Amino acid sequence: MNLIQKDDPKIVRAWTFYDWANSVYPLIISSAIFPIMYEKTTSIKKDGVTVYDTVSFFGFEFKNTEFYAYLVSLSYIVVALVTPILSGIADSTGNKKRFFQFFCFLGAGSSMLLYFFHPNNGGNDFTPYHLGTTILPLFFASIGYWGSLVYYNGYLPEIAEPANHDRISARGFSMGYFGSAMLLILILVLTQFTKILPIKWAFPMVGAWWIGFAFITFKALPNNVYNHPRPEGGTFKKGYEELAKVWADIKTRIQLRRYLASYFMFNMAVQTVMIMATAFANKEVRHIQTQDLIVSILIIQFLGILGAFVFSKSSTRIGNIRTLSIAILIWIALCVYVYMLVYEPWQFYIAAAVVGLVMGGIQAIARSTYSKMLPETEDHATYFSFFDVSEKIGLALGTFTFGLIEGIANIRTSVLALVVFFVLGFILLQFVPKNISQLPKVENS
Repeated sequence: MNLIQKDDPKIVRAWTFYDWANSVYPLIISSAIFPIMYEKTTSIKKDGVTVYDTVSFFGFEFKNTEFYAYLVSLSYIVVALVTPILSGIADSTGNKKRFFQFFCFLGAGSSMLLYFFHPNNGGNDFTPYHLGTTILPLFFASIGYWGSLVYYNGYLPEIAEPANHDRISARGFSMGYFGSAMLLILILVLTQFTKILPIKWAFPMVGAWWIGFAFITFKALPNNVYNHPRPEGGTFKKGYEELAKVWADIKTRIQLRRYLASYFMFNMAVQTVMIMATAFANKEVRHIQTQDLIVSILIIQFLGILGAFVFSKSSTRIGNIRTLSIAILIWIALCVYVYMLVYEPWQFYIAAAVVGLVMGGIQAIARSTYSKMLPETEDHATYFSFFDVSEKIGLALGTFTFGLIEGIANIRTSVLALVVFFVLGFILLQFVPKNISQLPKVENS
């Protein structure tokens, strides 16, 4: 029995506030302030062009963005390995909100510790920048952010009817884009325009914002929607058993199985763009300044709000699968444009505008599409853990491939890998039944 009324405006509003709370991480930590700081403190530029960018981590040397990609990739692998088990435990014990809170606090607390990030090359030019342990909070912040989303997303089919998933998902992403942009503007006012605070104070501000607004969500959401009885012992075993049952069930559902394959590919590319776009601009766009990057990121944020609602309306008119197909085709064209033509700041602005329009749309529709395909169940966290496992393994592969290709060739060539991922995602998506409904089960094949 569901202990809350679905589509309750207060519950839905509180749920979407976690997007408002946690979206400061992907904007300020992953896309804006930290990547810009990281690039500036671990590279040397002459005449607007990067001429040295080697970092050292416990004796191993990498290009700075190559290492950044590897570190983030490793965090995704950890999330992919850990959260399925924890999701099964959360569903079986009825403690989903407790796990949700743990990852939220881990991510926010680690974000605050980035205040102490300080690479050191001894003051000598063209010697590796030693990162040391001050880069490790980035690793744990990533785990906290992505781990919390497993439980956050798992609440969506429990608080709303399928007909409202697109609208509510889009509303959440739009709130996230708007709220994180507000904090970014506040940080810029305090650190760049008025100089009241040094830029490193952005990171404690991110953590405080994240935790503070998350309590709105935590206060409204129940710990256990279905009032599960607590089992006696065998909790970890139960988690594995739940995971195995969901995997067996997904294999019998044509829509879920094919959709997850497509999602694995196209989302791999989407998330890699979000993480590596600033690094690309710093290295490949001639004479780009910090203010250019900030303006581009704000363009993405505010157009993301519009994009989420435009694609939500499109899904109502032509269906989720067709809407996602259109979004992927736009992404393919965008990557080709970036690879071939983006060398000046104004060209990067154009790319940022397009990214903004399709970023919010494809994320919101991808999440709601999956939620509509789920069977009637009380184990939504476990089903969403599969969604997130697919996402995290894809992200790990995407960022690792991006970094590997840069290490072998250059960061512009890495963009071509994203084109391949988008094309494969588009092709696989065409084999997903377009009617979002509970199709009958089939035998494993």
